[in-house]
Amino acid sequence: MKTVVRLRVNGDEVEVWVPVHKTLLEVLREDLQLTGTKHGCELGECGTCTVLLDGQPVLSCLVLPIEVQGQEIVTIEGVAAGSELHALQAAFAELGAAQCGYCTPGMILTALALLRTNPAPTRQEVKEALAGNLCRCTGYLKILDAVARAAASLKDGSSYGG
Repeated sequence: MKTVVRLRVNGDEVEVWVPVHKTLLEVLREDLQLTGTKHGCELGECGTCTVLLDGQPVLSCLVLPIEVQGQEIVTIEGVAAGSELHALQAAFAELGAAQCGYCTPGMILTALALLRTNPAPTRQEVKEALAGNLCRCTGYLKILDAVARAAASLKDGSSYGG
């Protein structure tokens, strides 16, 4: 069975005709071609598919699009301002926090939600916020450093840079 789903993704209103069982992750990647959101475990355990839903990080592999109609969905494609990177994206690039890059979209979106509610988190608070996002490459130190650098940059009023 298929249905029409109306979504607000990265500020744009979209309508998609999808099977009712298709996850938000699948709709974003396959129907809307927003491939920055990654397939990971598809069990809600790795954080790779994280998107923001009304500003809060959610695992898109566990969400049905019909459940989130009318809510604002932000993917990694919606974070930069055109070609200008967000402070988090710039910090991840500058510090080498995005090694293979697979976990990076989920990490950045989770960190973005944290920094919007806590602009000056401690290292422990960053660790706790990112606990649901797994990375196999970096050992997390560069990721933690990148979030700290972005927080400092945002504190100085630089939302974008890089």
